[in-house]
Amino acid sequence: MRKALRWLLSLVVLTGTIAATGATAGAATAAEPDIKDRILAIPGVSLIAEKPYNGYRYFVLSFTQPVDHHNPYRRATFQQRITVLHKDTARPTVMYTSGYEVSTNPGRSEPTAIVDGNQVSVEYRFFPESRPTPTDWSKDDIWQAASDQHAIFQALKPVYSKNWLTTGGSKGGMTATYYKRFYPRDMDGVVAYVAPNDVVNNEDSAYDRFFRTVGTKECRDKLEGVQRQALVRRESLEKKYQEYAAANGYTFATVGTLDKAYEAVVLDYVWGFWQYHLLAECDTLPADPAHASDQAIWDSVDTISGFSFYTDQGLAPYTAYYYQAGTQLGSPTIKQPWLGNLSRYGYQPPRNFVPRDIPMRFQPWAMRDVDSWVKHHADHMLYVYGQNDPWGAERFSLGAGARDSYVYTVAGGNHGSKVAQLPADQKAAATASILRWAGVGAGAVRAPFDAKLDATPTTREPTLHP
Repeated sequence: MRKALRWLLSLVVLTGTIAATGATAGAATAAEPDIKDRILAIPGVSLIAEKPYNGYRYFVLSFTQPVDHHNPYRRATFQQRITVLHKDTARPTVMYTSGYEVSTNPGRSEPTAIVDGNQVSVEYRFFPESRPTPTDWSKDDIWQAASDQHAIFQALKPVYSKNWLTTGGSKGGMTATYYKRFYPRDMDGVVAYVAPNDVVNNEDSAYDRFFRTVGTKECRDKLEGVQRQALVRRESLEKKYQEYAAANGYTFATVGTLDKAYEAVVLDYVWGFWQYHLLAECDTLPADPAHASDQAIWDSVDTISGFSFYTDQGLAPYTAYYYQAGTQLGSPTIKQPWLGNLSRYGYQPPRNFVPRDIPMRFQPWAMRDVDSWVKHHADHMLYVYGQNDPWGAERFSLGAGARDSYVYTVAGGNHGSKVAQLPADQKAAATASILRWAGVGAGAVRAPFDAKLDATPTTREPTLHP
């Protein structure tokens, strides 16, 4: 009897405390342990850091994954980096990936803000913080990566029991698509931004057609003129490149020579401008490339393409991407006829950007399978593309078998195109789809803009990366 009275008194005190102070995001209640304790109780999860953020709990975590999901109990494991931006277990959850490394600073994808939910962000397998040693590169494929996401979803679903969406931009949009293809019942919806779809790797005429008409002739002429001058002045600018490399300790063992690296940077220039810049920014380009100084040509190419990238040091963090591009994803090859015979190597294949001791063999069926599945089985999938983004020249399309799925294009948009940039009627329709899939009422209010959480990242993937 005394124990019962003590328990009742404790409950009254606890209830009064909660009523007086109000519950905060992730705070413990009488019915639910602290959210950190719940997450860390999941087998295979360990805490790297907790970073306070107003209105949220933010955790940087490590999650144990099998290197080979075909043999999860008999093979090696690795630690995959993930983060959790916790809002409330009563809210929907968005699984986000860039397809590359994961940021360890709090951030919120557009769908997360729309549904005012939680976000689980996943680093792609075999990127530097999620790479086993030794590395079996044959396990860096789209099914294994989708299985990573499936394992994370299964582990966290008991904690975050409401609807789940998956999202990502560029390679992250591709990753979200592949996850849905291999585990179609996990996610309640997919929001994929600017996701390329290279179905036939050796047929890239869509990119050539794109570059013939994108933007305005005046802008295209400027870009092509700078690119030509960078190759016409190869000898003098490569001396500058040698000095630049020596000053920064850059080497060129992977690509082979400084000359190959130099040309790779220059050939990315036109592509890189349209990927990350807008038509209005043509005014920032050298107005008369033929009479511009060497420094002006160098600065323009460096700003848009980045002379550091095709060095060993620039390529090393992206081995996992180039391996996949050369084995499953495919990569674009464009002709750039305005260069005439100035190019010595043309667009170099992914094989040139992966250390030679890593074997690679292309699997042409991988993208055909995904493309066919999306056309005939897409369900609750939404794609957003930018009109002036070269990666959208080969994109996902929906066939007769698709259900409740949509493709939108942002007029004049680049590789950063979002739902928010669509015309009002399309924006409303896309937002309604996202809310419906998330199980949130149509009248729900989007989370207020947060300058830190919703800021456009200051870093970007190097050019000729989706």
